[in-house]
Amino acid sequence: MAQTLFIPKEIDANEPRVGGSAETVKKLVGLGFSVIVEAGAGTASRIPDREFEAAGATIGKTADIKGADVVLKVRRPGSAELKSYKQGAVVIAMLDPYGNDAAVKELADAGVTAFTMEFMPRITRAQVMDVLSSQANLAGYQAVVDAAEEYDRALPMMMTAAGTVPAAKVFIMGVGVAGLQAIATARRLGAVVTATDVRPAVKEQVASLGAKFLAVEDEEFKAAETAGGYAKEMSKEYQAKQAALVNDHIAKQDIVITTALIPGRPAPRLVTREMYARMRPGSVIIDLAVERGGNVEGAVAGQIVEVDGVKIVGHLNVAGRIAATASQLYAKNLVAFVETLVDKDTKTVKINFEDELVKATVLTHGGKVVHPNFAGVETTPAATAVATAAADKPAGKKPARAKAPAAKAPAAKDATVAEARKAAPKKVAAPKAASKKTEGEA
Repeated sequence: MAQTLFIPKEIDANEPRVGGSAETVKKLVGLGFSVIVEAGAGTASRIPDREFEAAGATIGKTADIKGADVVLKVRRPGSAELKSYKQGAVVIAMLDPYGNDAAVKELADAGVTAFTMEFMPRITRAQVMDVLSSQANLAGYQAVVDAAEEYDRALPMMMTAAGTVPAAKVFIMGVGVAGLQAIATARRLGAVVTATDVRPAVKEQVASLGAKFLAVEDEEFKAAETAGGYAKEMSKEYQAKQAALVNDHIAKQDIVITTALIPGRPAPRLVTREMYARMRPGSVIIDLAVERGGNVEGAVAGQIVEVDGVKIVGHLNVAGRIAATASQLYAKNLVAFVETLVDKDTKTVKINFEDELVKATVLTHGGKVVHPNFAGVETTPAATAVATAAADKPAGKKPARAKAPAAKAPAAKDATVAEARKAAPKKVAAPKAASKKTEGEA
């Protein structure tokens, strides 16, 4: 009998994305799953139920999740949802575990094997599964579109009979996946673009997109990158010099887009009120890190506020603002990972806990928190005992046991988790290339 895979409708009012598409449902059916999609799950992503049905899925109800062996979601299931999940179910989503120990405990107590897609290692094999890159790309694009909407002037230079319209000046702070896409999009719209980052390696990337790189390029800057392509923590002296340079530069900009986010930590403050108070009225700042406290002083999550004549945009779930495209890419990320968990002979989920992808992403299993970064999260003994008895024991292997946290690894700039997805870093850093070691941005 085929295993059941369930794709639910997200219950968060701010989440229009869905964990499947017609294309991926067809692939999942081919892998041997009996796929059930909750009615209306794809409506906000412009995927009607009939398209899922045509691809081989059954349209079901919320209660159908009780029999699901695998659940594909966008966001972490809430307490009420978990009560309906069966023991041993495999749950794959963006679980956002840092700073949410209680939620991690609930996943373990529910007895599910939970995989968090944000922790996917940045290796060639896993590029197609990299949700941070796929969603950050879209966030960078949408940030520029949002900025253009709020900016009450034209972005490109225009030569008209009535005179010349100057090009808008756009400043991108953080050159990870979102930052690179923001640069490319702003350039396509005709803006004059500058960008800053603490790593020397991105200077060439910025120039290749037609933008100008801005940084204090002293001896410390030249040695600011680790062998792994991440940023070293800069001295207070360097930070002060960089802040002074940025302060003067921001005063001349029309649009500023910030992308810096550190997993498990509040977003670093990049722009102060003193900095943008010097911008001309009608200027726009887009804060892609607003959900983690924001890079910009005065930014408000979920709102557009005006301070000193400057619009500060704090949209939530920016990638989700173009849900149809975001769901398409996210669903492909998920199905690529699911395929690695399926035994091709039996066409059933058979998890190899020694696989590097599993080791990096599995958060809970058998009633326990098994990821080393969260080994200190306690679970209910009774729930652990029940879950352990019901949990799968694939390939005859024992579930990975919690170990002492490994040495901290740096995170990529724009909101990524480091390659091995170790502990949250002290310094934001962005990847060498858009396809790897990038931040997953807001």
